[in-house]
Amino acid sequence: FLSSSSRCVSVCARDVLVAGRAAVPSVMAVAARQKHSATAGRTKFFSETVWTEFTPLAMKHNAVNLSQGLPSIPVPKFITQCLKDASEEGMHHQYSRVGGRPLLVEEIASHYESEYGFGIDPMDNVCITTGATQGLLLFFETFVHPGDEVIVFEPFYDSYLPQIQMCGGVPVTIPLLPPNTSRNGVTSNDWSFDENQLRNAFSDKTKAILVNTPHNPTGKVFSKEELLLISSLAKEHDTLVLADEVYEKIVFDGNSHLHIASLPGMWERTVSLGSAGKAFNVTGWKIGWAVGPQSLITPMHTTQQYVSFCVASPLQEALAFAFKQTKENGFFDEQLQMFADKRDRLFSILSDAQLNPIFPDSTYFVLADTSAFPLEELMKASNSSSKAPHRRDYDFCRLLTTDVGVAAIPPSCFFTDDNAPLASNLARFCFVKNDEDIMRAGERLVEFTHTIQTQG
Repeated sequence: FLSSSSRCVSVCARDVLVAGRAAVPSVMAVAARQKHSATAGRTKFFSETVWTEFTPLAMKHNAVNLSQGLPSIPVPKFITQCLKDASEEGMHHQYSRVGGRPLLVEEIASHYESEYGFGIDPMDNVCITTGATQGLLLFFETFVHPGDEVIVFEPFYDSYLPQIQMCGGVPVTIPLLPPNTSRNGVTSNDWSFDENQLRNAFSDKTKAILVNTPHNPTGKVFSKEELLLISSLAKEHDTLVLADEVYEKIVFDGNSHLHIASLPGMWERTVSLGSAGKAFNVTGWKIGWAVGPQSLITPMHTTQQYVSFCVASPLQEALAFAFKQTKENGFFDEQLQMFADKRDRLFSILSDAQLNPIFPDSTYFVLADTSAFPLEELMKASNSSSKAPHRRDYDFCRLLTTDVGVAAIPPSCFFTDDNAPLASNLARFCFVKNDEDIMRAGERLVEFTHTIQTQG
């Protein structure tokens, strides 16, 4: 009875009861609910991503979705068979060691030893993560103190800045400058940065520089000269390097990806990230890996204990089986050729539609220059108006999705507000789609251009 009475007093103090009607929340109750629903300050950097608008918009208008880097290509049978095989082994369904299953880390170490040119210890130099995105966060959680600065090239993968800020770090961005698309033979490697601006970005507060090569979304493959400059600055300022290399297996036309960790004096200060999603076309598996010296990987193992502890065991085992088979079946070369064919097909379509594409040297994407299209007139004709964030690339991509039936992404979402104007005339298209989708998109884009020319 006393317990019930105490609870009644507590409830009555919290809510004002009105005879014959439902309880009316008191001021105290409302304040309590507001307190409990308030998000932590570390999430103030979060906002809805561009995907929350354009994916539903594409579905609503039955548009061919070339916006998100979500492959619509069947996964090779040898990979699905690896998953079946892994699922039938009993112990593969239990917890794995924090750093990753022995068979997988051994395959990854073996895979990279030939590329790095020196030995890699599977237990001490590899950490398996829940996708490369978690590898990023694990690095920032482990090494970035409040107030530490992290240098990032923009445009950037949209998880970079929120993760750095959530860990108390301060992003310092260096813009990649777009090439002059009026020139013939322009490729994604023509994106460039200002050397002096990069030099000036380093300070005694710099903890790390994040280098994404092959680069999303531009498709740029950083040259050896650019990586040597970055490495010399990192050594001069005793800075860590986080190398996001998830597109390393998708580099075209004789371009070569160089691991910055393989350069002199860089292994001991670099963590390199890879991705099964990008390497094997299995984005839903969400398995990534971090490779680096024991002095950096062991602390990441420690942090991982208190985050996810381990990554899905059957998927790790299946990935190890798949890695082993690629040594004999030529999968990476065959996949690269397939992607190159799709890239060439979409590039040709965009050219025919007068979208002035920049030829991509790597990754999943083609950036196209849309400046030839009279956007204001097109929006007026379609009775549409500009919406937040009121940028030209957003308005163009919305129009393309709703009126043409082809969804692309406005690249300014990958820039800071200050540098968003660099992407005003650009749109990003993904080519790792099935041939039917690419063909349908091509028909709609060419018809769109023909209609404009006819009306003009």
